[in-house]
Amino acid sequence: MKAPASITLDERSARQVLLLRAYESADPPDPAWTAEDRDWATRVARASLPEDAAPARFIAERARHAMQRLAPRETAVRAALAARFAGRAWVIVTVLLGFAIGLAVDHIGPAQRINLLAPPIWALVAWNLLVYLALIVAPLRGKGPGRFRRWLRASWQPKGGRWGRHATLARFALDWARVAAPLDGARAALVLHLGSAALALGVVCSLYVRGLVLDYLAGWESTFLSAGAVHALLATLLAPASAVTGIALPDATALAAMQIGPAQPAQASAAPWLHLYAATLVLFIIGPRLLLAALARLQSWRLQRRLPLAADDAWFKQWLQPRRGLTGTVWLLPHAAPASAAAALALQDALQATSQGRARLQAAPPVPYGDEAEPGSTTPPPDAALVLVLVDLASTPEEEVHGRLLERLASSAPASRRVLLADEAGYRQRLGEDPAALAARRQAWQTLADAHGTTLLAVDLGAPAAQLQEALQRMLGS
Repeated sequence: MKAPASITLDERSARQVLLLRAYESADPPDPAWTAEDRDWATRVARASLPEDAAPARFIAERARHAMQRLAPRETAVRAALAARFAGRAWVIVTVLLGFAIGLAVDHIGPAQRINLLAPPIWALVAWNLLVYLALIVAPLRGKGPGRFRRWLRASWQPKGGRWGRHATLARFALDWARVAAPLDGARAALVLHLGSAALALGVVCSLYVRGLVLDYLAGWESTFLSAGAVHALLATLLAPASAVTGIALPDATALAAMQIGPAQPAQASAAPWLHLYAATLVLFIIGPRLLLAALARLQSWRLQRRLPLAADDAWFKQWLQPRRGLTGTVWLLPHAAPASAAAALALQDALQATSQGRARLQAAPPVPYGDEAEPGSTTPPPDAALVLVLVDLASTPEEEVHGRLLERLASSAPASRRVLLADEAGYRQRLGEDPAALAARRQAWQTLADAHGTTLLAVDLGAPAAQLQEALQRMLGS
């Protein structure tokens, strides 16, 4: 069973997990987060969760405890954790600003006269229709949100630039920007849709407020259009509003009488037309924008609670990979020579991290050369889930020696998984970095391991901890 390619966490937990990953993946290691801190966070998280807790839940719990140590040490960590989308403030400011702009529209026609063919309302409707078209076409063409929405979305994301001297937090800022992009995009859409609806509502209020205190008259003028063409055009544009309000449009003859010119001023009351224009704004702007805002709010609400995180890198895999083979005792059996203190410590740390604290390393005395079949030195503890036979890759694999040891372990520990752990450190020191020779030696040990149904793990125990953990993870996942 492989680790999932992605997990979902709530927004707060996702932020904490990415912060912790940035510290634990830093190269060179960040001094603010030590190996002791890692083990502490693992132990505390393991103790606070049931044994069958999901790996994603464990990752979130471990990150939550880690922040309890990291935040007091790093001011920037506290700032990163405290950074939040000020949703209510953004919405209030945008709605008030949009409404004020709409309300501040001086007039819909010069000298209290409405030209039915050219009120500014049609420009507002046309713009919103273009926005709706862009919202439909952009996903089909594989394009993301518009420039303004991207700017708005970026305005409340942590800025990597201000942490330029802090490489760990700069990486977190970049990671979080990628992960939170859908969430912040939904929030930006919510703000913009509500602002547009408020702008149109302000225009509607402006129409009626000015209509109460001013006497607007309606008419039309055109160089090219006849009364019949004007009737057809207005009947098409205002048909939805007419159907909703029940206000019928004048026929072509009545519209001909409303034509204005230098010697014929507007005389018809604009009241019915104000109702029609207000209904048009509601139908084409306020209603759709509020619907889109509701959908954006629903999407942001969902992503706040279930934000997807890609979990395909080594850091996530070491915590998400099922580890039933690394529960209990891991028995280390060196052959011919004891494991060095540094190698044993590196192996212990890697097993601790890879098993999430569930496995403990128990080192046995080395099996002397020639005693490979002695029961006293080749019998693992009863609870050993994994047996690591430590050999030096530089030595030549021998069926009469190493093969006999593997056969003995197969009979003394049939229920345990057996791994031939070939340490490459000595080989690299003595024979140098010759890829062809190294591959040939690995193949020789692989042939021996295959002959005895054993897994080979050839790794440099002096390599960085991350490489060793990744090698163990690949081996356990195979």
